[in-house]
Parts: sequence; C-alpha cells; structure tokens
Amino acid sequence: MDQVEAFNSLPADVLEADLLAVCAVPAWAATVAAGRPYPSRAALLSAADAAARELSWPDVLAGLSAHPRIGERAQGDSKEAAWSRREQSTAATGGPSPELIEANRAYEERFGHVFLIFASGKTQEEILAAARERLDHDEETERPIVAGELRKIALLRLERLLDGLG
Repeated sequence: MDQVEAFNSLPADVLEADLLAVCAVPAWAATVAAGRPYPSRAALLSAADAAARELSWPDVLAGLSAHPRIGERAQGDSKEAAWSRREQSTAATGGPSPELIEANRAYEERFGHVFLIFASGKTQEEILAAARERLDHDEETERPIVAGELRKIALLRLERLLDGLG
C-alpha cells in the first residue's frame, strides 16, 4: 500500500488526530479529511494547501496556539512536538539567544501571539532578522505573512505524516 492509500484508509479518529498534529485548526483538518479518497500525493497536498489558504484569522490564531516560541524546545512526545523540534533544530542549537528572546517578547507584545516562521533550515540569525523586520509591520501586513508561515509548516508536516505512512 502506498502512502496516499494508507492515508485514505486511516480510521477517522486516527486521521483527525494526525491532521490536528499537522495543523491545530479543526476546520482545516475537517476539510482535508472530507476530501478523501485522494488519487495522489499531489492532489492531497494541493487540497491541504487550498484549505490552508482559506483559513480565517481566528483559525490561524488557533493554529498558532499549538506552536512554541521560536527557539524554544517543544516539550512532550507527541508527533507535533517532535516535528516542532525537528523544524527548529538549526535555530534551537544552544537555546535561544538573548536577542531572539527579546524579539519574541516584543513581537508578542506588539501582535498578541507568538512569532511564527517556517524555521526549517534557518539559523537563529536569519530568524532574528525576520522577526526584527516583521516587528515594523502593521497588523494588516503581518496577518497574511503569519497565515502563510502556518500554511508552509502544515504542508511540510503533512509531507512528514505521509512519509511516515510508507
């Protein structure tokens, strides 16, 4: 059985838990689950991408609630925590710098939620530069960026979920 067939055949409760680990937005998980059966990996990823692009701002905020501060190590043994640790592995080397801690604090104070960035492969310096740049944004500019970062993370995690099914 290939990965997409395995995804299509997951019991509903297992699929829901897996999709919520990918992106902690019930509306997104429900939309992706409702699209089964998918004929291919590309079709599944395309549907997941489209569903992520349709998220409301409250949905995005719900998704953010499942993400630790950038540079901080996610705790626990869930899939979501393991993926987060892997995504932030480069940035988390040696723990967050004082500058990154301060940028996180300033961002949260300005926008009222964690600073979210697609961290895979990025250094702390790259992440810090992005945080500082985004601190200059207004809410209207920042929201679509945050939604886009959440979408990129969800798609990467969905790929990892599929890879684990093969």
